[in-house]
Amino acid sequence: MADTAAPNPARDAHRIDDAHAEERHPDETLIEGPLYAKRRQLYVQKVDGTFRRIKWAVLVLTLGVYYLLPFVRWDRGPNAPDQAVLIDFPARRFYFFFIEIWPQEIVYLTGLLILASFILFLMNAVAGRVWCGYLCPQTVWTDLFLAVERFFEGDRRERIKLYNGGWTGERVARSTGKHVTWLMIAWWTGGAWVLYFADAPTLVWELATLQAPAVAYVWIGILTFTTYTLAGFMREQVCTYMCPWPRIQAALTDEHALNVTYKVDRGEPRGSMKKNKALVEKGEKAGDCIDCNQCVAVCPTGVDIRDGLQLGCVQCGLCIDACDNVMEKIGRPKGLIAYDSEYNLERREAGLPEEKPKIVRARTILYAVLIVGISLFMVYHLAVRATLGVSALHDRNPVYVLLSDGSIRNAWTVRVANKALEERTFTLSLEGLDGALIEAIGTTNLDPDTLEVVVGPGRTRELRVLVTQTPVPGTPESRDVSFVLAASDGAETALARDHFIQPPR
Repeated sequence: MADTAAPNPARDAHRIDDAHAEERHPDETLIEGPLYAKRRQLYVQKVDGTFRRIKWAVLVLTLGVYYLLPFVRWDRGPNAPDQAVLIDFPARRFYFFFIEIWPQEIVYLTGLLILASFILFLMNAVAGRVWCGYLCPQTVWTDLFLAVERFFEGDRRERIKLYNGGWTGERVARSTGKHVTWLMIAWWTGGAWVLYFADAPTLVWELATLQAPAVAYVWIGILTFTTYTLAGFMREQVCTYMCPWPRIQAALTDEHALNVTYKVDRGEPRGSMKKNKALVEKGEKAGDCIDCNQCVAVCPTGVDIRDGLQLGCVQCGLCIDACDNVMEKIGRPKGLIAYDSEYNLERREAGLPEEKPKIVRARTILYAVLIVGISLFMVYHLAVRATLGVSALHDRNPVYVLLSDGSIRNAWTVRVANKALEERTFTLSLEGLDGALIEAIGTTNLDPDTLEVVVGPGRTRELRVLVTQTPVPGTPESRDVSFVLAASDGAETALARDHFIQPPR
């Protein structure tokens, strides 16, 4: 009888699997499961050691810079803000200590983003996800929130006991203190962010007296909510599901990159000290891992490093500290979990001796050369960049006007920029069009083809420039012209090229 049952995707998928079962390799396992796993409550245990101390130092340094930098002053002279780092949207400027970036200088932002990318690539080539483990904002704020949680609710065992005991008065009090502190940290995180966009002391006063712009309160609210949510509740979910870097870096790494690695050849077979001792007495191999699970207990993402490299592992090294502490207590050599390369792991499995980490290799040299090259390029351009600028936009409709005396007029919108902090006088001249007359409202003609333009400190001035010329027989419909802006002392010039259009002849 023919199968007339309605289509069933799940049933049909199983039929396809059964039909191809013989084609699969015997060792090949068909992995099925959800793409997203519901978050499980983690009780991260405190650990002391080298990598924990490094993380504390990085946390203090990065958060100190983030929270305090808006209050650092930098004297730029009159007519300029004195905040060291300031993104001034109304004036369309970005100030970074002695550097002032204008909107037209997008090349510096582009170069900075490219430079940051190659630095990230180099870090990955040397030590895997070292950015994720130590410098990522999600990691830094999560570390801070975990410290607050531990302060109010105790370490792992005390916290588990507290949570399993239900909502007692003690738990309510401790939990309230924790969440209030989390909210205060999150609020100041949002508050510090908006201070980069206005004079920090002034904005702090306006915020405190409820006189700040509404947009400041909106952004503080948004960043308070995101910091409180991501660092307090989503933690490892952000690293596993939201962040694209773990997936990107997997395509950039190689067998020589150092990663937090469990040395299987030394640790297996794992077992309790009693079980391992019995194996040794029988003359059988016993691993150094005593299956204490301390490496899992201290992991901020709940990863068991003994299962190998995983997407959730941020390579923070806390499991190294935990394992080293255990090895020291039981009289075994440290380094059962350590920063190691896949290359050395394969050598040990093959019974070959380890080699020194190959930090200097083609990949890292290439990244280092690119980083130095881009840095030098940006430094050079910052050193030689002009303090004036000019741009010219030709009218589109009409592109030219035929006057009653037979002459032809083209019009441009010319923008003159004075990047210096004092008022300056410039000359704007036209090249490439002999006998032309150049005019603009609010300027003085020094010659028929030269204007005198005065621009205030750190300002731009827009001019409506009219260029008129008597037709010359035999000239093309479009001729190249250049607006040349020169400082009064002639030390700096800027150029804007365009075309003078006339009717066909």
